[in-house]
Amino acid sequence: MTLLSIVLPVYKVQGYLRQCLDSLLSQSFADFEIVAVDDRSPDYSGAILAEYAARDPRVRVVTAPENLGLGRARNLGLEHAVGEYVWFVDSDDWLSPGSLAAVAARLRATDADLLIVGWDRVHWDGRVQLGSARKPLAEAPEVFSVEQWPRVLNILHVAWNKVVRREFLLRLGFVFEAGWYEDVSFSFPVMLAAPRISTLPRTCVHYRQRRTGAITRTVGDRHFEVFDHWEHAQALVAKYASPTDEVRGLLFRRMIWHFLRVLRHDARVPRESRARFFGRMSEMYRQYLPPDGYPQPGGGEGVRYRMVARGSYRSMRAFDFALRTLRRGKRLVRRTGGFVKRRSRQALGHLYYRAQLRMPVDRSLALYGAYWYRGVSCNPAAVAAKAAELAPHIRHVWVVAPGRSGSLPPGTDHVVAGTLPYYRALARARYLVNNVNWPNRMVKRRGTTHVMTHHGTPLKKMGADQVDHPAGVRDADFKGQMRRADRWDFSVTANAHTTIAWESAYPTSYQTLEVGYPRNDRLALATAADSAAAREKIGVTAGSGPVVLYMPTHREWLPAGQQVVDVERLAESLGPDVVLLVRKHYFSATTELPSAGTVVDVTDHPVVEDLYLAADVLLTDYSSAMFDFAVLDRPIVVFAPDWPVYRDLRGTYFDLLAEPPGAVATDFTALADLFRSGAYADETTRAARAEFRQRFCYLDDGHAAERIVRRVFLGETA
Repeated sequence: MTLLSIVLPVYKVQGYLRQCLDSLLSQSFADFEIVAVDDRSPDYSGAILAEYAARDPRVRVVTAPENLGLGRARNLGLEHAVGEYVWFVDSDDWLSPGSLAAVAARLRATDADLLIVGWDRVHWDGRVQLGSARKPLAEAPEVFSVEQWPRVLNILHVAWNKVVRREFLLRLGFVFEAGWYEDVSFSFPVMLAAPRISTLPRTCVHYRQRRTGAITRTVGDRHFEVFDHWEHAQALVAKYASPTDEVRGLLFRRMIWHFLRVLRHDARVPRESRARFFGRMSEMYRQYLPPDGYPQPGGGEGVRYRMVARGSYRSMRAFDFALRTLRRGKRLVRRTGGFVKRRSRQALGHLYYRAQLRMPVDRSLALYGAYWYRGVSCNPAAVAAKAAELAPHIRHVWVVAPGRSGSLPPGTDHVVAGTLPYYRALARARYLVNNVNWPNRMVKRRGTTHVMTHHGTPLKKMGADQVDHPAGVRDADFKGQMRRADRWDFSVTANAHTTIAWESAYPTSYQTLEVGYPRNDRLALATAADSAAAREKIGVTAGSGPVVLYMPTHREWLPAGQQVVDVERLAESLGPDVVLLVRKHYFSATTELPSAGTVVDVTDHPVVEDLYLAADVLLTDYSSAMFDFAVLDRPIVVFAPDWPVYRDLRGTYFDLLAEPPGAVATDFTALADLFRSGAYADETTRAARAEFRQRFCYLDDGHAAERIVRRVFLGETA
């Protein structure tokens, strides 16, 4: 018999599911199965499960007949489990290396009916908190029952930190009830009825503290369901256990503690429902108060328990208000000095901006920015062009940095960053479209729509996913990043891969527009005449030899100016008939290129799509340019001499060398041989490119910008 069945309910976790599955399937211990329950997830979670099940027989996917909710989905997984023990793991969490081996060893050594494992809390910004039960787990007897060690009742009452003998569950008929807080009516009866309990104090579960998407931060009356689950838990305890007075008192205290925790959480019970919630809590207090009492907590918590006993909601509100006022007063004293200093330094422009925020939103104004105000380019440019055609009632204005107005296309309506017209437009625009974030001080006004188009399909980790890869971080203020992302109404993605990546990188509440990247519309519809015109625009004469476009990415850890490829040597190896276009990354655009007859520096060319159209071949390393260039279905060469370093330091969403868009070289000699032999464009590379295009370019049909304009500016949803 399989030792362990891991039941994995899956619903709307596309951004985290791969990490969870990888953490399970990479364990050294192998005597387990994963029963993954697709709870009719509306995102790509089901497709991810199918992918893993196809390549690893330990993954079995059970599809729910309808959306069941977490508790009932766990029950469905339990029905299909065959292991001696079952572990209900949440699919947005992940296991630490070696945890399965440690769990198996502990189960075999103790023959426990219930094993409680350790955990830590991993916050979205990278902070890690050790589990609150680490010390009690370490101090517990090797094997015990609740009567022998009642402190176990104070350990976090969730299912994912418990491994349970399956026969024990089936014999007593313990299952999860529907609704929120379903862990309560499962965990406490299981703990009190289990004859043999053991603990494993090592960290086994990394408990993800999601920034958004957790029901514990969802305001609504469904939080009243906590009472139903505690009533059910109390009934099961009375039926299957005979708790001592001490255990009964501790269970009661834990129940009231839980009610208070739910009530006092700002993002749970609606303000207008809190008095009613408190009233139900007081009723439960009187109903389940043990005849011999319970251990009274001290401090503020003890005061609240006494107010619950008296049913005095107003007194508890006044008590909490007094404590909050005291804390705020202390914080204000600490901050006053810095606050005054900051205010004294504020510029006239920002004061003007604040004044403009009091004026009505200009419903006919759309404001655009790209690459930190470099000019008219990328996805915002394609959206603006299509919006001018389909939404002529909208005035389209661009923001440009000082000194860049001269590089704009003639007739471009624009404002210069830092000027009063800029602040006025920023404060009053109805639509704001950008491929990077707007400034920190920018306020998201009610009635405005922010569209984040992004500027590439991600290979490297981005946003909150960079927390574990600090070597590649340029902006370590992850909270600031998320505050800026909180302003997004729409996030544009080019494919399913990007949708999934952005969900974990930017855990905010935007709506995804998975429509393709607008900047690639031109590439999808391009003709031979378009390519010829692009070559002429950048100065490549007709009749020139093959054109190779070299676009490297940025490496934060390299000294400024250090290049991965010696461009002059590369041009020499390509031969005198090949034109080498070099576009440096915008973070290193000031570095000098060596002069060579066939080398053309196109770094300052404002429209990168011209360069794609002009090129016969793209040579890159890890740049997102490969995803866009693949739309043209032309050869791509990946030069990856430092892939292990880049992968480990920068972090990546997939293994580029295992799933490349074409030929791959890891040293200069091999790179030169690819071009010299023509292998960069052989049948093998064409097949690789076809698979790459199928995964990343399937939405690039030339109409992405139109789909965005119709949804955002015209309000069409069909």
